[in-house]
Amino acid sequence: MLKLGVTIAMASVLNGKQRRYLRALAHGKKPVVQLGKEGLTPAVCAAIDASLETHELIKVKVGSKEDVELEALGQQIEQKTRSNLCDAIGRTLLFYRRRTKNPTIVLPKSRPAKAPASGGSAS
Repeated sequence: MLKLGVTIAMASVLNGKQRRYLRALAHGKKPVVQLGKEGLTPAVCAAIDASLETHELIKVKVGSKEDVELEALGQQIEQKTRSNLCDAIGRTLLFYRRRTKNPTIVLPKSRPAKAPASGGSAS
């Protein structure tokens, strides 16, 4: 299994709660873009970009014959499409980018840290 904790923390502004929310939304979705033997071409980047503008949250399927590091590929797609890599399950990558006009996905806000409770008694 691919671990993306460091990559997501460095490349994105999404917190854990927001990533969990997006993974839950994407659960029933099918991949809308598939990378083939040519890899990440300008046409594929354009298709991912257009799909992100339409759907905000998409899955990208990487072909099983691709001999590429998924973490590096996810970072390339993030940079080229100005999106956030939310998750990687098997050979499927999940990307999110907020739509500029009329966004449909509202991310949960992160709660501010609570102040420590004073445990002393007033005697």
